[in-house]
Amino acid sequence: MRKIWLIAAALAWTALASGPARAADVPQLLPDDRVLGKADAPIVIFEFFSLTCPHCAVFEQETLPLVKKNWIDTGKAKLVYRDFPLDKEALFAAVVARCLPPQRYPGFVDVVFANQRDWTTAGDYKAALAKLARVAGMSQQDFDACTGNQKLSDGIMAAEFDAQKRYGIDSTPTFFVNGKKVVGDQAYPDFIKNFAGDPGATGVATAAADQGTLDRIRQWFGALMSRS
Repeated sequence: MRKIWLIAAALAWTALASGPARAADVPQLLPDDRVLGKADAPIVIFEFFSLTCPHCAVFEQETLPLVKKNWIDTGKAKLVYRDFPLDKEALFAAVVARCLPPQRYPGFVDVVFANQRDWTTAGDYKAALAKLARVAGMSQQDFDACTGNQKLSDGIMAAEFDAQKRYGIDSTPTFFVNGKKVVGDQAYPDFIKNFAGDPGATGVATAAADQGTLDRIRQWFGALMSRS
């Protein structure tokens, strides 16, 4: 019996020492991400959005300006944009946005959301988006080359599928605030509640709890070994 308990303790120690695999459950920054805010901002907000999503537009026009003023511009937070197009129009717009220089990306996304009703209901949504792109400094020649880039379009769709599979995203907007999943276009007072506490506090608390469990396992394992 003592031998069985020693084996069980050893297995428990091995499992806990290796730690739970959490990395795949939350998004990680990628080299080609479009980011609004300072690189060293402690609060990291991932937003999965569709440019044809009305709820995303509400967040962009009503909540984000306050988040930007009070959190992003002050260096406390940064917003990482992640495309999650819900239809072909959103995919087309996402491709256009991705073809712009990274520093112009947030401004163009803001313009596309601000004019969402106009370009999505236009007889030719592609022509309507071309006009918005020209305002952002994209020539018609560059626009045509961009929207013909099948590799870029396929990459956006592949990333969307990956987000759906890995993070369980099934609606927009969906956010991850320092690893916490937040669904829907929350008003500013509600949205910033997700910033409460020290950035990364959840991860720190989890790590502390894991360490405490490991310490107890060490004591238990040591006691069993002393009796063998």
